[in-house]
Amino acid sequence: MTPDTDLDERTRTALRAAHLYYVQELTMEAIARELRSSRSSVSRLLAYARETGLVQIQIHSPHEGRERVEREIQRRYHVHPHVIPVPDATSDVDRLDRVALAAGRLLGRYVDSNMRIGIGWGSTMSALSRHLVPKSMHATAIVQLNGAANNLTSGIDYTSEILRRFGAAFGAQVHQFPVPAFFDDPSTRDAMWRERSVGRMLEMQASLDLVLFSVGSPTAEVPSHVYLGGYLDAADYASLAEDGVAGDVATVFYRADGSSAGIRLNERASGPNVATLRRAPRRLCVVAGVSKIPALRGALAAGLVTDLVIDETAARRLIEA
Repeated sequence: MTPDTDLDERTRTALRAAHLYYVQELTMEAIARELRSSRSSVSRLLAYARETGLVQIQIHSPHEGRERVEREIQRRYHVHPHVIPVPDATSDVDRLDRVALAAGRLLGRYVDSNMRIGIGWGSTMSALSRHLVPKSMHATAIVQLNGAANNLTSGIDYTSEILRRFGAAFGAQVHQFPVPAFFDDPSTRDAMWRERSVGRMLEMQASLDLVLFSVGSPTAEVPSHVYLGGYLDAADYASLAEDGVAGDVATVFYRADGSSAGIRLNERASGPNVATLRRAPRRLCVVAGVSKIPALRGALAAGLVTDLVIDETAARRLIEA
């Protein structure tokens, strides 16, 4: 805990209110009297304490069904799952936001000082970036995993906003990767990869401590940005179908069995290959919606996931026969 002398007045007051409420179990009326404030002011202080991470609430649910699903996912896929309760009738847009909110609250457990954190941009990471709980760290780097440019846009505005939020939340230095998502010719990528400035990024991607991503699926109710933003044309989709692709992570494609050899589009992709991603000791995947289950199964088969945040409906679908 940072010494009180290093905290601003609002943070000190919020910390005191949180201690009185959560530890000493005083009512908000009693806290208001002690702080010589109003009940509404105390309520705002407690909300501020939760939003800024001064207070972190953990719920140990007696819901045996969800715990059974988590145990089965862990047994079958050898990952650490966090199953998020979301009603079945929830729309996929709201489902994504609720899973992103939960993932944003959980992420503080995984990030720390002196870490290199790889971020795969997309719809899920964009949603997650809006729900991050600030955590002060030092010498931490946020590394963009794959390029975002295509013949319609540089992709910089979209990706930089996502990365900026992560950098601001964790006091981290942001390293952008200003290259195309897909090169027109594999030889162009090979030449670009020999540039020293690009080589520096590739070295960082090869020595990540944590990778944070979702799985891409062209059939998802909330498709990944790569399938919406003009990155793939009809020939690309035909190529993916012919090569039996089930999904992608950071624009690197794989099949349902986890294999990626011989997928032609990967020869032009800017994202790190499967072997490079697997070097990171922790790989946190965030998934919302049953339509992403085929892509998730492929990622699990490829050994790309060590930790999983997923909504309950999708989790149950994952462990079906």
